Amino acid sequence: MDRLQTMAAFVAVLDNGGFAAAARRLGVSPPVVTRAVADLEERLGVRLFTRTTRVVRATEAGERYGLDCRRILAEIDEADEAAAGMHAAPRGTVQITAPVLFGRLHVMPIVTAYLERYPEADVGCLFVDRVVDLLGEGVDVGIRIGELADSSLQAVAVGRVRRVVCAAPSYLRRHGTPRSPADLARHCVISAAGVTPSTVWAFTRGGAAERVAVRPRLAVSSNDSAIAAAEAGVGLTRVLSYQVAEAIDDGRLKPVLVAFEPPPVPVHVVHREGRHAVRRVRAFLDLVIARLRADPSLG
Repeated sequence: MDRLQTMAAFVAVLDNGGFAAAARRLGVSPPVVTRAVADLEERLGVRLFTRTTRVVRATEAGERYGLDCRRILAEIDEADEAAAGMHAAPRGTVQITAPVLFGRLHVMPIVTAYLERYPEADVGCLFVDRVVDLLGEGVDVGIRIGELADSSLQAVAVGRVRRVVCAAPSYLRRHGTPRSPADLARHCVISAAGVTPSTVWAFTRGGAAERVAVRPRLAVSSNDSAIAAAEAGVGLTRVLSYQVAEAIDDGRLKPVLVAFEPPPVPVHVVHREGRHAVRRVRAFLDLVIARLRADPSLG
C-alpha cells in the first residue's frame, strides 16, 4: 500500500474497532490491513494501537494521528471533487448521528430524500442516545438536542423542543389533572431514562426555577416505552415535545402543567469546520437544515 492507502487502512481500523472489520469495509483481507498498520507503526516509530485478544484500542499517539489522517483524507476528497467539476453530483458516504427517536421520526425521511436526490451518495446512520464525538468517531454531521458545549465544530440552530408532561385522557379522567408540580406526588409517574434519568423534574413558576422530586412507579430505559405506557393509561410521563406531537394532535395524550414548563431546549445541526465539509456533506447539510427548520414540531 502507498502512504495514503495506509492512512485509509489505519482510519478504517479506528472507525470499525478492529482489523477484521476494517478489512471487510475496505474489501481486502485482514492480513493486508494488519501489515499496513504494522508498517505504519514501524515507519513512525510509535505504537498506534494497543492490541489484546478481544480489543483493539488506539493509543494517545494513535488518536492524535487519526485526527490528522482524517483531515488529510478529507482534503484529498475535496480536491478530487473540485477536479471533477463544480457541478458534479455528490458521491461517497456521509456519516450522520442523531438521538434514537429523533433519528427515526425526523432524520430518516431526510436521509431517504437525500438518497433519492443523489444516486451516487451513500449514508451511514448512527442513532444513539449519547453525545457522539464527531471527529473521534469519523462522523460528518450530528443532530444535538440541548445546550452545546464549546467545541471546534460549527453549529446551526434549526429549532427547539419542550419538555412536556403528558398522560392519556383515560388516566386523567380516573385520577384527575395535576394543577401544579407539587400534585405529582399523588400521581403515578412513568420515568423515561432517555429524557429524565433523574427523579427530580425541573419546572418554572413565575420565572423562577422549581424542582420537584418524583417517585416513578414505572421506570423504563427508552422513550418509546414510556410513551406507550402513558398512552395505555398507566400514568404521567415527561418527554420531549417532538416525541409526542402526533399523539397529542390525535388525542391519545394530553399535555398537563403547561404553565410550568421549563425553557425550551435548542436543536442544532453540528458538523466539522469549514472546508472539511466536502460536497456530499454540504448537500446533506443544506437539505437537513432546510427540512428541520420547516418542521412545525420543532418550532
